[in-house]
Amino acid sequence: MSAEQLTIQATFGVALLALLIGHQLGDHIAQTDRQADNKAAKGAAGFRAMAGHLLTYHLTAGVVLAGTAFTLELPLSAPGVVAGFGFSVVSHAILDRRTPVRQLLRLTRSPVFAEQTSPVCGMYVADQALHWFSLLVSALLIARL
Repeated sequence: MSAEQLTIQATFGVALLALLIGHQLGDHIAQTDRQADNKAAKGAAGFRAMAGHLLTYHLTAGVVLAGTAFTLELPLSAPGVVAGFGFSVVSHAILDRRTPVRQLLRLTRSPVFAEQTSPVCGMYVADQALHWFSLLVSALLIARL
């Protein structure tokens, strides 16, 4: 295996872990109650809440990724970071509208899970799984570009 391949693999692994940690902080700590309550709403209030959430979420994830990359002297390329975060912004905005997640659960014949709130919230679990998949794609973009 070449040194370039090892660098790509290391970059992917570190970027994925940093993005997952950034996701947890951005979605569960940095997000305000107003953003969480209104980001799926229609109109200006929904747009403002979503924009605020996307900004704080991606700033948080960016700080985690940058700090980790700096500490480990990980070579990140500007095109890779832009592509990875660009994909994350778009996919996060789509998923956080909630309707696409609910529709996907209905398509996969899980409409009851989509409405379930106990013992787990089906929409939340599905939302998080889809976010993690999106972060996998983002990490691949960061590592390969």
